[in-house]
Amino acid sequence: MRPTASDAPPRRATNISLPEDIYKDAKELGINFSQTCERALRQAVQAEKDRQWAIKYAGFIEAYNEMVEREGLPLAQYRTF
Repeated sequence: MRPTASDAPPRRATNISLPEDIYKDAKELGINFSQTCERALRQAVQAEKDRQWAIKYAGFIEAYNEMVEREGLPLAQYRTF
């Protein structure tokens, strides 16, 4: 089933400033500015969330890795490969 307009999150108009050469090239190539900006921003937001998560849980990850080095993998005795 295709999503309908009412399923989409609300949108907000915004302005961006671009170097003239990029603007002209994108316009000539028929690149959709809104879709391209949205896609790039989604990727940038996810990358930043991932970076912050890694910082927040760095201590836990380090402690877990040390425990695995010392004691081996949990439930390793049940592995069949």
